[in-house]
Amino acid sequence: MTDSSITHLDHSEIKSSLPEESTFIVTLSNHYGLIRFSGEDAETFLQGQLTCDLRHITAEQASYGGYCTPKGRVLANFLLWQCDHSYFMQLPVSLCDAIQKKLSLYKLRARVSIENVSQDYTCIGLVGPQATKILDALLTSIPAFDRSLQFIFNDKIAVVYFASDRIQVILPRENVESTLESLCRHAPMADILDWERLTIRAGIPVILPQTQEEFLPQMINLNAIGALSFKKGCYPGQEIVARTQYLGKLKRHMYCCFIAKVEKTATVNPGDLLYSADMPDQACGTIVNVVHSNDGFDALAVIQQGCVEDGEVHWGSLQGPVIQINSLSYPLLE
Repeated sequence: MTDSSITHLDHSEIKSSLPEESTFIVTLSNHYGLIRFSGEDAETFLQGQLTCDLRHITAEQASYGGYCTPKGRVLANFLLWQCDHSYFMQLPVSLCDAIQKKLSLYKLRARVSIENVSQDYTCIGLVGPQATKILDALLTSIPAFDRSLQFIFNDKIAVVYFASDRIQVILPRENVESTLESLCRHAPMADILDWERLTIRAGIPVILPQTQEEFLPQMINLNAIGALSFKKGCYPGQEIVARTQYLGKLKRHMYCCFIAKVEKTATVNPGDLLYSADMPDQACGTIVNVVHSNDGFDALAVIQQGCVEDGEVHWGSLQGPVIQINSLSYPLLE
């Protein structure tokens, strides 16, 4: 599969051949890249650029975060961890070069190196009820995982724990063949869509080129997943983000959705608009991420709250398929 697949994340012609209760292995590096920040000013520099609080990121704890325009619109969101005296930012391959170059414009005299190191590392996803046990093939001892985004580093292998059925392994690219050979003795390989489906169901957004600058951080629930701090210093867009928060004017939130009864020739894509009879003259929402699932599409969508509460929401037009709103795995924060 080519790198362009991360640009759409629709996978409309691909269905998993594995039952959802299976345990399997997914290679992520064609879809997600890494930017490394190193140097004595790396933490201070990032603290002044990102929405998350760098003080909460440690050698044992990763964090979600966002990067905004001066108008408070999200250019990218990501996973950030600290390892070997550097910070690593994981985000879609399709955004890596642009975000690296944009952040580099602002380092000025800061003693920080900003490098796209996507070709130096391989990221592998372990998915399913036996995900933790598969780590036995890689690590001499497995710690007691007790929280989301727990991070460990063991003999050149890094691990991010999302949940008991979703774990990510990061290792130098030269070790990938032997690592995959070892892992495949315990579970089969699967397509990236199986990883994306769980990410969507966990309510974790992924900003893509089609949705850059569309949303404030709160619209995609970055405040609910620990990616947005109101107790840190300034960063691009901070004034607008904070004003929106404290004035309570935000009326759109991100929801987990399921879209059924879509014509076989049709494809649901990030950036697609949603409609409701409550707002007949304009769109009431936007698809953020989507993946084919059984007889429909699992999706994350930012939707006008009143339309979710009071009426039906449709994909594509007022005559399009009705969207089923599902529960998030975390509470929405006002």
